[in-house]
Amino acid sequence: MAKLGEFRVLTLRETPAYGKAETPDNAADYWRKNIETEPRHNGDVETLVCLVLNTRRDILGHFIVATGLLDTILCHPREVFRPAIVANAASVVVMHNHPSGDATPSEADIKVTRDLIRAGQLLKIELCDHVIMGTATADRPGHQSLRALGYFWS
Repeated sequence: MAKLGEFRVLTLRETPAYGKAETPDNAADYWRKNIETEPRHNGDVETLVCLVLNTRRDILGHFIVATGLLDTILCHPREVFRPAIVANAASVVVMHNHPSGDATPSEADIKVTRDLIRAGQLLKIELCDHVIMGTATADRPGHQSLRALGYFWS
């Protein structure tokens, strides 16, 4: 008999309560306080994380979906939504980092986001946003929201 893969959703009992994920800034703050300090996170490669939200968009917790390479990560909707279903999420925010520090979305980021939007619609779990984390400088912000950039549709 094949053993099913294990996954773990870190609930607020294990991470500090952080309120709502109503804006990309809130999600970015959560990343900085909870993801960057997590032992499984390696800032030298891309890490895809999903924030699990309830119906009021309170952050219930997060899980690391995948760890990739320097400039790429493999992602499939089933890996994002399976733990979200188990956690009884009403919606999710997907986040990942760009080790280069430039949070500008790539074509692959846009394509994955559109695939996740469609999958979420089928499952009735809304993808609220896809936030890319980078490094803040004088001429660019430390994160980018694909929703704010216009890559989401109603």
